[in-house]
Amino acid sequence: MQWVQLPDRSSWEDLLKRPSKDSKSLEGLVDEVFKAVSADGDRAIKKYTHNFDGVALDDLLVGSAELELASGALSDALKEAIELAYKNIYAFHAAQKTSPIHVRTAEGVDCWMENRAISRVGLYIPGGSAPLFSTVLMLAIPAKIAGCSEIVLCSPPDKNGNLHPAILYAAARCGVSQICKVGGIQAIAAMTYGTESVSKTYKIFGPGNQYVTAAKQWASRLGVAIDMPAGPSELLVVADDSAVPEFIASDLLSQAEHGADSQVILVTDTPEIQEAIESALTAQIAELPRKQIARDALANSRGIVLENPESLAELVNTYAPEHLIIAHKKEEYLLEHIQNAGSVFLGNYTPESAGDYASGTNHTLPTNGYARQYSGVNLSSYSKSITYQRIMPEGLQTIGPAVETMARAEGLEAHANAVTLRLKALKKNTTEK
Repeated sequence: MQWVQLPDRSSWEDLLKRPSKDSKSLEGLVDEVFKAVSADGDRAIKKYTHNFDGVALDDLLVGSAELELASGALSDALKEAIELAYKNIYAFHAAQKTSPIHVRTAEGVDCWMENRAISRVGLYIPGGSAPLFSTVLMLAIPAKIAGCSEIVLCSPPDKNGNLHPAILYAAARCGVSQICKVGGIQAIAAMTYGTESVSKTYKIFGPGNQYVTAAKQWASRLGVAIDMPAGPSELLVVADDSAVPEFIASDLLSQAEHGADSQVILVTDTPEIQEAIESALTAQIAELPRKQIARDALANSRGIVLENPESLAELVNTYAPEHLIIAHKKEEYLLEHIQNAGSVFLGNYTPESAGDYASGTNHTLPTNGYARQYSGVNLSSYSKSITYQRIMPEGLQTIGPAVETMARAEGLEAHANAVTLRLKALKKNTTEK
């Protein structure tokens, strides 16, 4: 982990660069896979699954027998942990329901707005070296609460052509409609177009590597919505001498072990904590099964010493982290001035991993600086709002002349005429009476 002391503001952009590739460099491959899946459906999916994952699949769909085996393969302790997480995630997202909004904007003019679920959604669940069954809970639970009628889940199979039993168990617990053994670019293409086995979806959710991120962005060009351009995981920690060095080190490593392309940043205005944190990192990383991955990620990472809380807040807003931990005496000031973050964790006893699993908030969050304009996944991500209006005769008489005037000022005579005809009819009816 490289430490930088009091960097000049002009150097921050280079200092805070992410290690991710330019997605444009992947577009040729993404285009190839999408075209093949569009033309050949399941056949193309099986071809690319064999090419990329080294797996020959006969059937892309998970059946009931596999779900039963998965349930039996999990320990009672893991099932209980999943159930606790399920309840907390459900409670937090169910509380986000909103009521229809009704407003009488003028006498005789009623306007209202209601939410409607996106009927068909796709969930991408990373597999590989870390099968993220927790992401099943994070994505499927709000989809169910929102009322999505079809929930399609795609996840890459292992070398034996199977999905991790915890992924299957969580999917069954959440009521997922369709579980597919397909990952990577071909999974996103399948949920974009639909194939013989994989249903077409209207919006795709879920994190993934740079290939999945590039594929999601490609899908968005083809009329399929995405949750956000979520890529490699990242964490920024703001700490001072009130932080516990061992805790900070554990948080940095918890994100570093996600992947070699992950990034963690430590920012402080207390340079004296550097030695203690470095010592804790060295001790803890030696005990990790994924120590090499964590070391590779730390090579992309920084420790940055700044002068004061004002510069700390400014740097956080510049970086716009996916995860932000604040273990600093000036917490209140920092919270007031920080605008860009996916999810925030406060104090010495709020590890980021709690949010990853069981506190209740969602762990599918914007990365790569997209926290400047994107929110993390929440209940509203699974619905769209429809506005309604009803105008009574007296309402049209009130606002109609303004509509006519505005339409004619824009040169749209037919717009004006649609009101004029109705106003004339109302005047005629009134005169005849």
